[in-house]
Amino acid sequence: MPAERLTMRKVKEVLRLKLGQGLSERQVAKSCCIARSTVAEYICRAKRVGISWPLPEGLGEADLERLLFPSQPPTATEERPLPDWSYVYQELKRKGVTKFLLWQEYRERYPAGYQYSRFCQLYNDWLGKLNPVMRQEHRAGEKLFVDYSGHRVEVVDRATGEVKDAEIFVAVLGASNYTYAEAFRSQSLPDWITAHVHAFEFFGGAPELVIPDNLRSGVSKAS
Repeated sequence: MPAERLTMRKVKEVLRLKLGQGLSERQVAKSCCIARSTVAEYICRAKRVGISWPLPEGLGEADLERLLFPSQPPTATEERPLPDWSYVYQELKRKGVTKFLLWQEYRERYPAGYQYSRFCQLYNDWLGKLNPVMRQEHRAGEKLFVDYSGHRVEVVDRATGEVKDAEIFVAVLGASNYTYAEAFRSQSLPDWITAHVHAFEFFGGAPELVIPDNLRSGVSKAS
């Protein structure tokens, strides 16, 4: 799925939670896994163009993007500056850093720079020249890739009100990308095994191969 489409879906979720549900910026930021300042910017842009929730009927994601992030044509005497793709490449390796955040930094420095969709296209072109990609083929039912997401979520105990962090187990079928996810209290061996049992029940069977990442719960000795 294109990165810009995912981004606009997140923008719509921010608008729904903030304008529709009345959550605080901090709550929305935590729910959407983005910075609080990003939430504030989305809301500010929406109010600037008179957008409220629910969105007007017939307003698609492309229309919403044009309203919230209008293009700014470059001046006749100045060419659009290219971002430092090496910097973008390194920053994307950091947890929580996205192309959209880096594009925002780029536009703050160069207001007449490229729009987000073009930014992503140029970066992908640059990346394609840097690292050749090997396409992997997966047979249906052959491989199930399993790991923890790396991001925790807060879970509230209904009886006591106590808030605890939960690990997110994720299992993805290689051929279809059909995904199962579940929150667990820990990455301990009992939770790890239970997660697999629940995933197999969800998929209605077991794959030929289960492929974990090199996590301690699943790999005792790397080989």
